[in-house]
Amino acid sequence: MIKRNVVIGLLGTRLDRAEGPGRWEVWRPTVALTQHEELVIDRLELLHERAFLPLAQQVREDITAVSPDTEVRLVEVDFDGDPWDFESVYAALHDFAGGHAWDEEHEDYLIHITTGTHVAQICLFLLLESGHLSGRLLQTAPPPEPRAGRRTRLVPTRWQVIDLDLSKYDRLATRFVVEQGQALDVLKAGIATRNPTFNRMIERIEQVALRSREPMLLTGPTGSGKSHLARQIHALRLDRGLVRGGFIEVNCATLRGDTAGSALFGHVRGAFTGAQRDRPGLLRSADGGVLFLDEIGELGGDEQAMLLRALEEKTFLPVGSDRPVSSDFLLIAGTNRDLGHEIVAGRFREDLFARLNTWTFDLPSLAQRREDIEPNLDHELARLADRLAPEPRRGRGGRRQVGMNREARAAFLRFALHPDTPWSGNFRDLNAAVLRMATLAPRGRIGVAEVEEECQRLRVLWRRPGAPAGPDGRPGSAPDGEGGVGLPTTPAAEMEPLTGGRWARLDSFDQAQLSHVVAVCRRSQTLSEAGRQLFARSREGKARPNDADRLRKYLARFGLEFAQLRPGAGS
Repeated sequence: MIKRNVVIGLLGTRLDRAEGPGRWEVWRPTVALTQHEELVIDRLELLHERAFLPLAQQVREDITAVSPDTEVRLVEVDFDGDPWDFESVYAALHDFAGGHAWDEEHEDYLIHITTGTHVAQICLFLLLESGHLSGRLLQTAPPPEPRAGRRTRLVPTRWQVIDLDLSKYDRLATRFVVEQGQALDVLKAGIATRNPTFNRMIERIEQVALRSREPMLLTGPTGSGKSHLARQIHALRLDRGLVRGGFIEVNCATLRGDTAGSALFGHVRGAFTGAQRDRPGLLRSADGGVLFLDEIGELGGDEQAMLLRALEEKTFLPVGSDRPVSSDFLLIAGTNRDLGHEIVAGRFREDLFARLNTWTFDLPSLAQRREDIEPNLDHELARLADRLAPEPRRGRGGRRQVGMNREARAAFLRFALHPDTPWSGNFRDLNAAVLRMATLAPRGRIGVAEVEEECQRLRVLWRRPGAPAGPDGRPGSAPDGEGGVGLPTTPAAEMEPLTGGRWARLDSFDQAQLSHVVAVCRRSQTLSEAGRQLFARSREGKARPNDADRLRKYLARFGLEFAQLRPGAGS
């Protein structure tokens, strides 16, 4: 079905005005718009003020003369006598848009923005962008100046339809891609991360950080990078001019008792014993910037209530004061707790959680993004060159070079990427391991000896009292050089219902293997991730390994699907 073309435009009280036969020799935007064979206008709705009705009628008659098939409707709008007053112009055009009978199924709409005051043109753009007007923008321009001595009758206009979807314009789209890439690079601190789940999350955070001022909640285990990511969000917003203030960070677990409210909200002199002078507090220090409250689940009940008011009203009362102060900051909160459980237990306010939960991002553990260990290793090695003390050289300090030889790198990655290396401290463990190896390495060149010493140190660290026990009854441990001990398993009580009562009839070999496979699946986000962990050794000799398909077929032998086992699924 061919739709009718409908143009909506303002009468040009100056550009559309011309009298006598000579009016055909000048460019009048509204009239000239109907002179193009390639732009057929079925209806023109010409908006005008009451004082200019005679001019609007003259324009309608001239359009009928050059384009008799174009229906011209004159629509009176009231700008309260001042076409340069933004409020009255916007109100009048808003009323027109609200009362118009839009029929997008049968009509295409073009909003002509060449005529009218600049204020009116801006209002039309805003109403179209906000969805109050339907259609696309139409821009026209006069034709090139004719050669000297030549006059042209029925002067045509140049016209262009402007689509507000700027991504359709190649050069602009390329620029958007470059800008987004730069923003993502800031959030990832220049680390070429490879984990697809993490990279998708960073893309979402980039969108939210640049478009929203609502609080953000970062969840995830200790050491997963919440504090680091919060700093990068501030750096990105600062780079784009969205904040002017600094980055204020506090771990709420360090705020205890009477000092918690004073630290966050400040106090006035004499508010309590020892309050010798006024204290601004962290919320006021974060004015115009970003406040990162790490481990927000540790915050006391009174402080939670005061924080909620500060978020909703941008004001709060310092301790001992009856005069509210204001602070406008972006809040980023972090926690390794399940705040839903904390609400049920009565330790966290549900209304505060609802305020924080507008944008929640769950950071995966290092064990869930092993693909990113290698680029983070390279990043830490490069960073440590500036962090470590200079290398003594002939009585003078020089910049220390940090690196790993090929054998040492292969040995460390073999250990780090093994599916049974727990990385329970996440990036804190990884960064500390690289720091220790680099510090102890002769001339900053990490060798196999430093790697073996560090791997053993980590094994001892992860075998500390309270660590989960392996199947042999000893504390769970990371793999040693050639294999792994303490493989994770699933208890028989859980395997019995999973296998539909077949568990007891399976051979002990099948039981041991299947319980380990189920345990790996349960801690993996995707089928492919679980497959990479289970088939890490055999996949090395294959040009195109298909771990997901291989694991899917194995589970099917026992009537299982990954969807039953993935994190969060019922057992």
